[in-house]
Amino acid sequence: MSMNALGASGTTFPGFADPVLDAQASFRAVLQAMSRPGQVQRVPNLPELPPGLSPAAAAVLLTLVDAETRLCLHAGPEAEAWARFHCGAPLVAAGAAQFVLDPAAGLLALDPGNEEEPERGTTLILDVTTLEEGRGWRLRGPGIRDEHRLKVTGAPENFVADWAANRARTPCGVDVILCAGNAIAALPRSVAIEEG
Repeated sequence: MSMNALGASGTTFPGFADPVLDAQASFRAVLQAMSRPGQVQRVPNLPELPPGLSPAAAAVLLTLVDAETRLCLHAGPEAEAWARFHCGAPLVAAGAAQFVLDPAAGLLALDPGNEEEPERGTTLILDVTTLEEGRGWRLRGPGIRDEHRLKVTGAPENFVADWAANRARTPCGVDVILCAGNAIAALPRSVAIEEG
C-alpha cells in the first residue's frame, strides 16, 4: 500500500478497539511483566494490524510510546505510518532510540544509558515465536523468588551470551520486552539468564 492510499489519518489500521479500557489493561500487563520478570502476561488483542507488527508489540508501543519518545521501528512502511499516527513518536536510528522494535538490532549495540542516568538505557521490544513458563531459561534476580523458568523460541541465536554482557553493565543496560502473539514477558537488565 502506498502512502497515498493510507488516507488522511496516515493509516487505515486502528489502534485499541476500546482506547481507554484496552490501554489500561495493556499498561497493567506491562507493569506486571516488568515487576515479575519472565512471567507471561497477556495484552489486549488488536483487531487489525499492518504487516510487520505483532499484537503484543503493537500493544506495547501504544502503551509506552508517545510523541516525546524516540522510536526505532523497522517493520515496514505501513507499520511506521501506524506508529506515527497512533503514537506520534519520532522515528530515529537504533543508537538514538529509547524504544527499539527492529529484529536486526543487536542488544549490545543499543544505548545502555550511563552511570549518572542509567534509566536512559534503551528498551528492546523483541518479537519471538513462543513464550512458555515452566521450562527453558532459568531466570534469577530482583522480582524473582528463587528462580523462574521461561521457554523462549525464536530469540536471536546469541541472545543469552549477549544478555550476560548486557547484565554485566548494570545499573546501565538494555531492558527487553519479549512479544509472541498477544503475550509478553519482560527481562529487566538486572535479571540473570542461564540456559535450561
